[in-house]
Amino acid sequence: MRQKKKIEFLTEVELEFMNLLWVLGEGTVRDVMAKMAPERNLAYTSAATILRILEQKQFVESTKKGKTFTYRALLSKDAYQSRSLKNLSEKLFDDTPASLVARLVDDYNLSEDALGEIRALLDRRLENDND
Repeated sequence: MRQKKKIEFLTEVELEFMNLLWVLGEGTVRDVMAKMAPERNLAYTSAATILRILEQKQFVESTKKGKTFTYRALLSKDAYQSRSLKNLSEKLFDDTPASLVARLVDDYNLSEDALGEIRALLDRRLENDND
C-alpha cells in the first residue's frame, strides 16, 4: 500500500480556517463559520469539506459528539509560522535569514517604534546566547 505524503503547507483557504481554529481553540463547522466575515458567504458543506481536508492533511483532528464533529488544531500557529518562514528563507532567500529580515526592514517602512522593538528582540537574543 502506498503511503500518503504528509502535506507541510496550507493553501490560502486552509490557512484562513486554521487561523479561525487557532483563535477558537476548537470548534464545530458552525463555530468556524460564525467567526468568518459575513461577506464570506460560504456554504456549510464547503466549510465541512475544508475541515475534513485539513484533517486528512493532519493539521487538525476531530472528535464526534453525537452527530457533530468538533475540530482542533494539531499544529500551533507558532510552529506553522516557523515552518513557513524557514521554507521561505530556504527557497527564496538562499537559506540566508538575514536577507529575509533585511527585505522586511527595507520594504515595510517600519516606524522607529517597530525598529526599536526589533532591536530589543535582537539584543535579548544576543544576551541569551552569551549566558
